[in-house]
Amino acid sequence: MCGIAALWGESDRTTVEAILNKLNHRGPDGEGLHVTSAERATGASTLGHTRLAIIDPAGGRQPILGGAADDEPALICNGMIYNYRQLRERLPGANFTTESDSESVLHGYLAWGERIVEALDGMFAFVLLDGAGHLFAARDPLGIKPLYWGKVGGRLAFASEIKALAGVAEEIEEFPAGHCYDSRKGLRRYYSVPQPRDTGASEAESLTELRMTMEKAVVKRLRSDVPLGCFLSGGLDSSIIAAVARQHLDTLHTFAVGLEGSSDLAAARKVARHLDTIHHEYVIEPREVVEVLPQVLHHLESYDRDLVRSAVPTYFVARLAAQDMKVVLTGEGADELFAGYSYYADYDDPALLQRELRRSLMAMHNVNLQRVDRMTMAHSLEARVPFLDKTMLDLAMRIPAQWKQRPEKGCDGEKWILRKAFEDMLPEEIVWRGKLQFDEGSGFSDYLADYAEREHAAGRIEESPHARNPEEALYRSLLGRTFDDPDLVLGLTAHWESGREDQTVKKKAA
Repeated sequence: MCGIAALWGESDRTTVEAILNKLNHRGPDGEGLHVTSAERATGASTLGHTRLAIIDPAGGRQPILGGAADDEPALICNGMIYNYRQLRERLPGANFTTESDSESVLHGYLAWGERIVEALDGMFAFVLLDGAGHLFAARDPLGIKPLYWGKVGGRLAFASEIKALAGVAEEIEEFPAGHCYDSRKGLRRYYSVPQPRDTGASEAESLTELRMTMEKAVVKRLRSDVPLGCFLSGGLDSSIIAAVARQHLDTLHTFAVGLEGSSDLAAARKVARHLDTIHHEYVIEPREVVEVLPQVLHHLESYDRDLVRSAVPTYFVARLAAQDMKVVLTGEGADELFAGYSYYADYDDPALLQRELRRSLMAMHNVNLQRVDRMTMAHSLEARVPFLDKTMLDLAMRIPAQWKQRPEKGCDGEKWILRKAFEDMLPEEIVWRGKLQFDEGSGFSDYLADYAEREHAAGRIEESPHARNPEEALYRSLLGRTFDDPDLVLGLTAHWESGREDQTVKKKAA
């Protein structure tokens, strides 16, 4: 994982260094700058990179150059390319100079042009320059890795986080997930989540395929040259990932947090004992929540209430894991794939539910995926999300909605087929445990709501027409105070329910 910065058509080390200074937490293991030749028709460009060394720690420094001269192609990349070895095999004539996974992006582009994005299997955001100085940038299919762009003195600028461009750029926008940009052709979408479709597979066949797909998704994410562990909330999703990973590792470290007495801590201990992991936990004192809230918001770059609530425990568990690990696996995406949230039960029409699940997946880039990226990278920790493997997205869109919601063994029915596929690997009380969002299971929802109510009653919250409730007004106010010019940051806050499919409610209020 890393932080990237670029200024296209301008030789400006000072500005790019200023951007990189706000991204040091994303890459404490090294920093690099590259300025291309001013002789190009596009003018000079400046690329910058802060590195978290995961693959080829000794040799994978960036920017990665395609040659020794300053007019050679150059790449900066944030992320992990899981199929980089397979790509290298398809590029026998390329002159690779590192063992880095990112270098396959550069040589793949030189060989295949913009078609490289369809060949990549991973999470990524990158900017590269060809030998003539033309720019090509892309972001992974769902936006697991962040990328923002804007204008600095009329020149196109890129950075991994909003805060890095704030105060430097005149305007900032999120670079859209699943898109690529060519300075000669413009922006184009190269990936969309597949449309829901029924292929006629039987229930048994789907269960088998789900099990196999999940295992492959986890295994490919175990590749690391540095220590790797798993977040373990004790819920179904993180428990499945830990169970699969444990089958392929001699030892596995797991990490859990919560307030004293929280249900997540107890459940995580049970799973850790069952899987025989080296388990770490941190019991959070209530006062710590208030103490870290400004820092959480500063890194999160959002004041959405639901996102902040889940960001707080993520911040603490990332801090815990970063003491021993540089990479963790997390369970994000399972709820959107298999109808895990409670509101999905309001959909009577299976086709409509499938469309809402697809929309939810395509909206993750600036809500839950933003939370995971920012809270882990605040502690220089790389998070990998096996459930969001492209093969899993395709499979989930082929599994009928009726198999995603089916009550059994006291569970309301959410994620039925996922539970069924892995029920032999985990304790029954974990497999059929009811869904609790991370902030609920760790004990944070009520605490944060009560704290906001007290602050509101005391008149310490700045009211805002953009905040939907006092709690959100509190978060907006605190977030704004962490920036000299907060408008560009505040304007990019997204809400998870925006654009939600209209639904038919099963139970109407009396």
